[in-house]
Amino acid sequence: MDTTKQFGNSGLDCPRIIYGTSYLGNLYRELTTEEKFSIIKEWFRVSDDRVMIDSAGKYGAGLALEVIGEGLRKLNVAPDDILISNKLGWFRVPLTNEEPTFEPGAWANLKHDAVQKISYSGILECWEQGCELLGGRYKPQIVSVHDPDEYLEVAKDAADREARLKDILGAYKALFELKEKGEVKAVGIGSKDWLVIKELYQKVKFDWVMFANKFTLFHHPKPVVEFIEQLGKDSVCIINSAIFNAGFITGGEYFDYRIVNRSFPKDKHLFDWRDKLFAICEKHKITPGEACLKFSFSAPQVCAVALNPSKPKRMARNKEILKMELPAEFWHELKNESVIDPNYRYL
Repeated sequence: MDTTKQFGNSGLDCPRIIYGTSYLGNLYRELTTEEKFSIIKEWFRVSDDRVMIDSAGKYGAGLALEVIGEGLRKLNVAPDDILISNKLGWFRVPLTNEEPTFEPGAWANLKHDAVQKISYSGILECWEQGCELLGGRYKPQIVSVHDPDEYLEVAKDAADREARLKDILGAYKALFELKEKGEVKAVGIGSKDWLVIKELYQKVKFDWVMFANKFTLFHHPKPVVEFIEQLGKDSVCIINSAIFNAGFITGGEYFDYRIVNRSFPKDKHLFDWRDKLFAICEKHKITPGEACLKFSFSAPQVCAVALNPSKPKRMARNKEILKMELPAEFWHELKNESVIDPNYRYL
């Protein structure tokens, strides 16, 4: 099996697993300095290829970027041995309240706040600050505008949405100018709402696209698959993220970032689906996590999966799963029981 694919037309190779870094920014809880360093160290221990990580100025109001820069310096990693993706649009500012104003409750013990800056000039400010937070020696080679779907979603009316769309297009103009100058190698987009990706793709020719929650064992509708196929024909690198639907598929209490309850009528179908999955997995001695990871690569257009392990030992296990072949009988039974779409063409 090939371990890498081309990162669009950028000339970069894209490793099969990309490591998320939100835990380094104290997402939900504060890891110790030692725990954070052990995660960074494990990236390099388990990887056969150049390590690639995905970060953002939003992660801990820049804390994740600071931790990454410090960890890479401590390990004396050569800049050419790491690919850093930085999602831009949030800018660190002083903390003036008891907790940050962005995503209250999601981040633990932060010392800074962050404000959104999505525009031509704003995104360049975010780019420059991101390089500074990394410490100067390391620079992101891969960039995007962070969560453009959420930026559009809060529009008050059609005119406001149009203005916000212009902000996003201005931000992308700035990012492609950075690419023309050789400051970055690849420009892309990540979004939970795949229709926003599709809308923007009519106006911006991305090098890469990251889907979140939209191509998973649970959710793989035909329109999404067809769009993935279109992107593949256009040589766009496709990164699959949030492949566990916020952990629900593997037994968690969150589904797509909301708590679900078996006793709620609107959630019952989710638990019925998961019960069938678990029964079939147990029968074939396959874990739901293994099934999720293997499914996420089932479409040949997918270049990589973004994973966000908070425990180093999981990284080596994920690498082992990539080399596994799950039996055809397992996938057939999932189709027969409508756990996955019976008409899904790649299994």
